[in-house]
Amino acid sequence: MSPSIQGVPTRGVLFVHSSPSALCPHIEWAATGVLGSAVDAAWVVQPAQQGTYRCEISWQAPAGTAAKIASAMRGWEQVRFEVTEEPTSSTEGARFSYTPTLGIFHALTGLHGDVLIPEDRVKAFMVKATRGEITMELALEGLLGAKWDAELEPFRYAGEGAPVRWLHQVI
Repeated sequence: MSPSIQGVPTRGVLFVHSSPSALCPHIEWAATGVLGSAVDAAWVVQPAQQGTYRCEISWQAPAGTAAKIASAMRGWEQVRFEVTEEPTSSTEGARFSYTPTLGIFHALTGLHGDVLIPEDRVKAFMVKATRGEITMELALEGLLGAKWDAELEPFRYAGEGAPVRWLHQVI
């Protein structure tokens, strides 16, 4: 009997790129609620935006956990974050990116972290491009999350060298 997809273990990282200090404990509580074990993040100053902090929380839990973490954190107006989840033998990987101005972006990812674009989404944008509703260049930028990457890049760069903690979900 094969385990359900929800039971397949995987790993991922929650990258909080910027958060005001008042929201840092709330982020830890949200992650704790999803992971089922206490999160004690090592917050460091985020030089890309004055008055904010960043952290990285690595985790091991069942597939689908990245979506749960992103759902628990989406909509927080002053927080920028990304959640990644590695693929397994029965699931694709995932990346969720969030900015206050753009909202949430979700992409499937492959073994090396490349964004995978499902065939039906490509076909839908081909139809829209043929009708003149959008250019293929803009469609591909949207499918790849180019706006999110552009907004988050200064925050990613500023976080190089930040400490990482591994957490394991209690099952």
